[in-house]
Amino acid sequence: MPLVSSTGLKNAVLATSSLSAALAGGKIRIFGGVAPADADAAETGTLLCAISVNGTATGLTFEATPVNGAISKNTAETWSGTNVASGTATYYRFVDPGDTGAASTTQVRLQGTVGLVGANLNLSNVNLVSGAPQSIDAYSATLL
Repeated sequence: MPLVSSTGLKNAVLATSSLSAALAGGKIRIFGGVAPADADAAETGTLLCAISVNGTATGLTFEATPVNGAISKNTAETWSGTNVASGTATYYRFVDPGDTGAASTTQVRLQGTVGLVGANLNLSNVNLVSGAPQSIDAYSATLL
C-alpha cells in the first residue's frame, strides 16, 4: 500500500515546501487497530508508541539529499520512544508535534502500514509491549 498524504501535506508540498521540510520536526505515532480511511480522518485504534529523536521532545529530520526519489531518516539521529500500551502495530502516522489526531484537512500527515516485511514501516517485532523501548533504524518516504 502506498503512503497516504493528508490534504495539508499535499498543499504544503505543492505550494511552499519540500516533503522533508514539511515533515521535519514531526513525530511518528504507531497504532494498533484499523487504520483510518485516509490521513485527513481522525486517528483510530490504540496509540502504542510515539517516536522522536532519542525519545525526547526533539522532532525527526531527514538526510539533506534525496536518493532515487526518496527521503531517508537522518542517520545521525536515533529515532526511538517507549511503548505506552501493548498491542499489535498495524499503522503509523508521521505528524506535527501539535497534531491532536482529530480530523483535519490542514494538518501535515503521512500515514502508512506497519509490518515485519513489505510494509511502509517495517519493525523487527510488531507485537509491542507497554514500557518497552521502541526504535526505528531505517525509514524512507517516496513521492509517487
